[in-house]
Order: sequence, then C-alpha cells, then structure tokens
Amino acid sequence: MTACGGGDGGGGTGGDSVAAQPMDLTILHINDHHSNLDSKSKTLQLKTAAGTTSAVVADAGGFPRVTAAIESLAAQSTNVLKLHAGDAQTGTLYFNRAGANGEADAAMMNTVCFDAFTLGNHEFDKGDTSLKSFIDLLHKGSCKTPVLSANVNFGANSALLPAKAPGYVNKSVVLQRSGQSIGVVGLTIAGKTKASSSPDADTTFEDETVAAQREIDALRAKGVNKIVVMSHIGYDYDKTVIPKLSGVDVVVGADSHTLLGPASLATYGVGSPAGAYPTQLTNKDGKQVCLVQAWEYSQVVGELKVSFDANGDVTRCVGTPHVLIGDTFTVAGKAATEEQKTNIQADLKASGFLRVTAPSATAAATLKPFKDKVDVFSKSLVATVPAELCSRRVPGGVGTSDYSRSSVACNTQGDVSLRGGDIQQLVAQAYLEVANANYGGADISLQSGGGVRVPLNGNVTAANVIEVLPFGNMLFRLDVTGQEVKNMLEDGMQAVYGPGGSTGPYPYTGGMRFDVNATLARGSRVSNVEVRDAATGVWRVLDLTKTYKLFVLSFNATGGDGYTTLAAVPAARRLDIGVLDSDVFQSYIDKQTKDATSNLPVLRKLDSALYSTKSYVQP
Repeated sequence: MTACGGGDGGGGTGGDSVAAQPMDLTILHINDHHSNLDSKSKTLQLKTAAGTTSAVVADAGGFPRVTAAIESLAAQSTNVLKLHAGDAQTGTLYFNRAGANGEADAAMMNTVCFDAFTLGNHEFDKGDTSLKSFIDLLHKGSCKTPVLSANVNFGANSALLPAKAPGYVNKSVVLQRSGQSIGVVGLTIAGKTKASSSPDADTTFEDETVAAQREIDALRAKGVNKIVVMSHIGYDYDKTVIPKLSGVDVVVGADSHTLLGPASLATYGVGSPAGAYPTQLTNKDGKQVCLVQAWEYSQVVGELKVSFDANGDVTRCVGTPHVLIGDTFTVAGKAATEEQKTNIQADLKASGFLRVTAPSATAAATLKPFKDKVDVFSKSLVATVPAELCSRRVPGGVGTSDYSRSSVACNTQGDVSLRGGDIQQLVAQAYLEVANANYGGADISLQSGGGVRVPLNGNVTAANVIEVLPFGNMLFRLDVTGQEVKNMLEDGMQAVYGPGGSTGPYPYTGGMRFDVNATLARGSRVSNVEVRDAATGVWRVLDLTKTYKLFVLSFNATGGDGYTTLAAVPAARRLDIGVLDSDVFQSYIDKQTKDATSNLPVLRKLDSALYSTKSYVQP
C-alpha cells in the first residue's frame, strides 16, 4: 500500500515547483458510503435479446468493488486524485457492531488510500472524541489520508482542538502532480451538523462560503492556482455557493446523495439523475467550474477529467459516474443464457456508465473479519419480548382487510382491533425518543403501518430487528405546520380508504394521537388531533398555525405511500438526518430496562395512552 499524495496540512507551503503549464487531471471520487461495505443485488433494465429489454438482477456496489474500480481507473491516467467527500460513517451494522465505531470503514478506506477526506455531518454523530478515534483508525497504517474541513472550529474542550491534536483536521491540503500544486479545501455542512449530529457543545461551524473563500485566498496567495473544494454541503447548496466563490475550479460534492449523469441512468433502472455529470457552472470570476457527486452507499465511483491551462483555469471537463456491478446475471429467476449474456454485455458497454467490476481481493480479505463479526452479531440476542408485540397495519375487527395479519392470540386480546399494531406503534415511538436523545429533537414521528413487517415475541436477534424494518430507509426531519400535519394524516387515510387503497399507508405516530372514522369522506376521517409535550406529558390540541418537528422515513418524506403533503414541503424545511431506520430502532432497544436474568433489554407494549389511534370506526 502506498502513502497518499503529499502536501502540508495547513493550506500549502508554496506555489508550483515547475514553470506554469497546462495540465490534465483525473479525479476519482466517492461520497456518503455510510458504512455500506457489502454489495447488494440490483435490478436493471437491460437488453437480453435484440429489441427486448428485461429486468436483470446483478450483484452491485460494495466497497471491494470501489477499491478495484479506483485502482483500475487510476492506472489509466497520469495525474490522479482520489477523494472521499464525507459521511463514511453510520448506516449499517458495520459502523458500530464490527469493532470500534468506524473501524471497518477506516480499514476499507485505507485499501484505496484516498488523497483527502472531508468531514461529513455524520462523522460527528458520536461526538468529537469518537471522531478523533476514527481518524486514529484511518491513520493507523501507512496511508495517512489528510482529513479536511475549513469551517469547523473545535471547542476548547474538544479532543480535536488543534493544540491537543495537531494535524488531525486541516482546512486544506496541497497535493503535487507532475510538479504542479493542486489545493484541496474541505467543507462540512454547518447548520445540519450542529442541529442533527452530536459535535461537542463548544465546537462550531462557520458559514460555508466565508470559510471556503478565506482558504482559497490563502492558497492562491501561496501561488496555488488549481483549487478543488471537497464540499459536504449538498448539490443544490453547491449550486448557490459556487457563483459566490472566486478562484474555485472544481467542486467534489456530497451530503445530498445526488446521482448525476445522463437521463439513461433512469432508463437502465439505476436511478433518477438530478443533473449532468459534471454539472458545469461559473464562479464569481466568470470562469468555468465543474461540479460532481457520486450518489451513495458504495455504488458509484465518479471519474472526472479536468483540463487546466497554464493559468490554472479550467478549459474542459468531462466524466463518467461508473455504476459498479458484477458479471453474473439473473433473468426471470434463472441464470442468464449465453445468448442473453452476450446481449447484456453489449448493452452494458453501450450504456457508458455500467461498469462490470470484480471486487478487489485485497479489499475483500480486509472486509472479511468485519463481515464475520456482523454475521455473528446478526445472530446474537438483543432483546426479549415477554408478550407478543402484535403486528397489524390497520385497526378494525373481524372481517376488516387486515384482521388476519395478527396472530390468533393477538386478535383474542382485541387490542389491535382498537388501536392497531403494537410493533408499528413501538417503532414510531422509538423514532421520537431517539430523535430527542440524539438528533436535534422532534415533536412527532410518522411510520406507515406497512413499513413494519413482522411482530416480535420471545427472544429477539439483531437480524430480527432488521426484519422488522428491512427496507433500509433513512430518517428525515421536516418542519411542518399543524395544518400540514392534519393534511398528512388525511393523506394516509385516503391512501388506505380511497379508491384502490391498501393497508400499508395507515399512519402510526409518536407523540400524537387522534380519532379515526373511516366511513367519512376524504379530509374528514381524522379528528381530535392531540400532540404530547415530551417534557410534561401533557396532551394539547394540534395547533394548525404552529410549526412542529416531524421525524419521518425518507420514503414518506418524499411522497411514498401517498403522503403528498410531505413531498410538497420545501427544501428549506427538510433535513436528511441520514440515520438508518433499523439502527434507530436498535438504539431504542439498547436503552430499555434489562431483564435481571438474561440481561437483555425488555421490549413491552406501550401504555395505551401513547397509541396514535385513540378510537376507530371501521368502514
């Protein structure tokens, strides 16, 4: 393993060491891998015969593929930077169940040996001391990846205060390629990190534009005329900041998990791109800037090729978001025939972005001991449930659409017919309590009934917890008015009881309760809505003019299950917390009182007063 590109950690020591001349630079980058280290199956739309497109399942992504792709692509170019734009941590069991927090992520990042890594908001999820430990793990071997953020100011008591931890986090780094200096500046999303992660109380984050410009100016004063900003602030925010910056040439973005590239990414079933790769903008000087981002979860390696003139100005930028997949394909549940493989491979090549990549053997070997620990943890007992936490998407008695979902024992008790599923309600409560403990707080939470898949009873394994919430949704926090809350509840009811309705969207809320009359017309099914004051336990009537903090799955926040009111909430009032639903539920479980004999946390039904459905009139 070779050490990363050199340069000082405080912004550079000088200008170009050879006469200024044009330069071609290749930037290979990822972002927001969020402890997603394993590959996953992915369904693509590919040509399996002339003129015929079929659903084709392939293995996709995973960090060993990221490592292999970066190695292969780097070997094809002369001047290469390997960059990670932040949020390496939190999102899967690899983060906190495979060793020290972030240990698996650091080990996998070191199989690439990035030239720089910018701090994302989730690097602060466990506080400054934990972040220092993660950087220690990142620097454990021969690869000493510079860690960057120009706008973080560590507090006097922080373990990362520069006087205590010199060189741990720098504002920028200067990297040399072909005798030319390239300045790389890091940025961390300010408000979101302070509000929704857990930096130390006296650690603060400066305005992103102000901090970036100051550091760019410092680099230019030293003669560095090629500036890359690694910006963990989001694609839309990048587009507003770039025109305000002088001297920036390239922005390697992150935070918003944005897929960039041609419209055909959607046609092939990869995802819906939000813009071009690269997105070309103009800075404050009227000069060209190339903006890129590489989606999320170890699925894409971005390859940006930038041409600079002798003055360090961008003359051209082109690139590819390489979507990493394996070479084994399944069509209609069967292995692809040789003829189908031939057609598939031709279509992959024609796409221009689907890259067949064998996982790096070295990276796979590095991952294996962590994977073994995750597998053991998945089988480990994490809770005990003395009385079944019944599953029911929708309340209602015999003959209602979801009555048969509950066990005979649960139906005999009758509670689920009155209030709905115990496990659904517990998950909604878990979101609320964990949000208030760790993620900046919430007044209410929402979980649609169909997103909670199984009941719990007896001994519960970590794998069972994931079976409860198997879809891998991240949590959002939305600032919503009371009127929007009421409309949200009516959206859920319409999606259940309207034409073509299904049981899945039924709303379960933490910190809020209401009466339901499913016989009434759209907009009138929910009444007597109350919100609980977490500090006092007092229930108060929903104030239609007040703003409430809503903790909700990304799926529903973007309109899934018919929650169109939530989809319409503007960007200024929505925050991607970026923590996994099952991980939040596990955090809630870990905090419950332990059984004296087994020492396992005990999960019980909530007090009936906390159930969101106070009363129910079935259709």
